[in-house]
This record gives sequence, C-alpha cells and structure tokens, in this order.
Amino acid sequence: MKIQSSLAVITAASITLSAAAYDNSGRFDNAATRAFDVTEQADTLSADSIGFGFIDIKVLPHTSVKDQNKSGTCWCFASTSFFEDEILRQNGDSLDLSEMFTVRQCYLDKADRYIRLYGQTNFAAGGSALDVPYVWAKYGAVPEDVYTGLNYGEPKHVHGELDAVLKAYLDAVKSNPNKKISTAWRKGYEAILDAYLGKVPETFTVNGKTYTPLSYAKSLPINVDDYVSITSFTHHPFYEEFAVEVPDNWIWEKSVNLPMEEMKAVVDNAIDKGYPVVWAADVSEGGFKWYEGYAVMPKETTEADLDGSELSRWVKLSDKDRAAARFDFKEPVPEMEITQQLRQQMFDSQETTDDHGMEIIGIARDKKGNRYYKVRNSWDTNQVYDGFFYVSEPYFYAKTIDILVHKDAIPKDIARKIKK
Repeated sequence: MKIQSSLAVITAASITLSAAAYDNSGRFDNAATRAFDVTEQADTLSADSIGFGFIDIKVLPHTSVKDQNKSGTCWCFASTSFFEDEILRQNGDSLDLSEMFTVRQCYLDKADRYIRLYGQTNFAAGGSALDVPYVWAKYGAVPEDVYTGLNYGEPKHVHGELDAVLKAYLDAVKSNPNKKISTAWRKGYEAILDAYLGKVPETFTVNGKTYTPLSYAKSLPINVDDYVSITSFTHHPFYEEFAVEVPDNWIWEKSVNLPMEEMKAVVDNAIDKGYPVVWAADVSEGGFKWYEGYAVMPKETTEADLDGSELSRWVKLSDKDRAAARFDFKEPVPEMEITQQLRQQMFDSQETTDDHGMEIIGIARDKKGNRYYKVRNSWDTNQVYDGFFYVSEPYFYAKTIDILVHKDAIPKDIARKIKK
C-alpha cells in the first residue's frame, strides 16, 4: 500500500486508527477511517480558501450521502447509492437501502470460498461494485430501517473487531485440526454475524405489504442484468470481457475492456443522459485531496519550469521536499498527460491500486475552465463540499480501475464494437 504524501495533514489521533485498516486485501479504502478524525481541520476550510472555483454544470438526482465510517465496505455504499439513484432516475421513490444486508451475505459466500480453497484466496471486508447486484439477484435486498447491521453497541459502523474475529475463526477452521472439517463451522460463523450485524428477518413489512428480501428486490425497478462493468487495460483485448485481477474481485466477475477514451466517453454519455456511474479507483495519490474537495494529477515540476527565486529555492530542496511540493497547491495546476501506455504502466507497477468505490453524479468546471466529475463519497459530510468532491479528467484516466453503468448509457457506436 502506498503512503499518500498529503496525509501529512492528518492529525495524530487519526494515525492511531491505523489498526482499523484491517482489510487484508490491501485496499486503501480503509483509510476511510481518516474521515472521522479530521473534522476539525476540514471545518476550518472554506470554499474560498480552496481556490478552484468549482461550478456544477450538471448534477443528477441523488439520495443523501451515507457514512461507511470505520469499515472497508465502500464498494457496497457506492453501488447501493448508485441503485438508489437509478430508482430515482426511473421516477421511483427516494429509498434508503441496507448496505449491511449485502455485506453480510458477501461475508457468508466469502467464507464458503475461503474454506473450500483451503484459505488460498482473499478473505477481507473489501469487494467490488458487482457484489451488490450479485447479492440482490441471489439473496435480495432490504430497507435500511429493516437491517442496519448495528448490533454491537456502536452508533456507526466499526468493523475492526468483527473482521478480525471472522478471519481468526476461518483460519482456525481451515487449519483442520481434526483432519476433517466439521459440520458445525458454518453455524458458528453465522452466529458471529448474527451477534454483530443481527439476524436477517425472513419477512418484513413496507408500506403495509409483506416482503421477503428476494421479493422486495424484485419489487424494485432494477434488473441487475442491465448493468455493465467497464475497464481499460492493454493486457487483455479491447471489446472483450475479462475479470480484473485485483484481490477484491473475489467472485471474478467480468468487465468489458475498452480503450480509455471510450471508457470516459461512456461516463460522459451516461451523465449527459441522466445515468449515474459507480467509480472504483486508486485514491492513494498525493493529488487525491478529498478533505479539500478535489483529486488531480499534477505534473512533476522540473527546473525548466522555474526561474529566478523559484529555481534557487528548488535546487536546495531534498528529493522528499520536491515530491511534497508537487502536491502543495490550492488552485488549478497543470496536470499530467495520461496515455493508455502510462495508465497500464501505473497498474502493472501497482502504483494504481484498487482502493475505493464511489459514485459519479455530475459534471463541473473550475475557474480556469478545466472539466471535472462530481463524485459522491461515503465518508460522511464533514468535508468542504459536504461529502462530495471533484475529480479531474487526467485523474480519472490514470486512476480508474473500473466503472459500473446501465447498458443503455453506453453510446451505440461503442456498444456495437463489444464482442458478446
């Protein structure tokens, strides 16, 4: 896991939370714990102090910002919010759907796979955007007030102990001390989930009608088969599907591989036509300043870019200080030119990692006319833009792992190229 240079602003109190970064997949998403210890600093920032002058060009209807708190479940918050917004797009009700119901079902299936594979696979809190439609199709969905997943004395999600207990339990089982896996292990595992997250109700009532989780999911205007995951890497053929090779893609769901310009064209067309987009990306870059409300890929400064006093100061800096200076800005800066080759190189070298799931819900520009995506996060609302931030196009090109979108949002000329 890379260390983000801009983390220098984080308080010592937040550093003590590093033990909560328990997601063994290595997802930087667990740095979400930062969001709850920089409240004081974030509150001191104002839009005027940022200096980007963001102007929203188009923002899609969306439900409220949610808070994953100290849990590695961004993937579920992003996709669940996305489906809530997809329901709004179809003139449905504004719903608050349970993330922890989905998380619980994934914990069960991950455990089965972990034991069947003798522990030779990833078991962690992380997941992908495709886990939510997977659960909705197989197990269903429930409203948030039916299943909050808060059964352990906390007002918000705090999964450090839960994840540690689940992993330790499974490791004890997979060690097979009796030379034969018992018939009791899964009941014991389910009991842990029941104790922490609560038992899943067989039936529940919404607006006077009784549902099961499966029947409730079927009552929603969502056909999970209508959604397509899209990525962009050169180690597989374009216009074909492959399973993106990251640990949190534990069900090995496939994504359509497009050139990066066409992947971006899908997002642009989606927002233009009113479709939200799930965005999975690397957020460990120094230019990812969520607490200040933006993510950019600034160019590396060279001596040729400087003159006079700037140059004399620059040559005296250490390599570490020069690297830090690259991310010391409060207004739009020149950004890197991202090519398909550079994007691939960043992924292969693991500079780009599968860190965090979010939702793109709009388009904006800064005061210099640069274009950005407006992104909804799941790290509460105690930041400059109340839980939203702005991502530059170069950052999107460089650091996107994959996106999830309705198939009708794909431009027809691109859809025709995709091999079925």
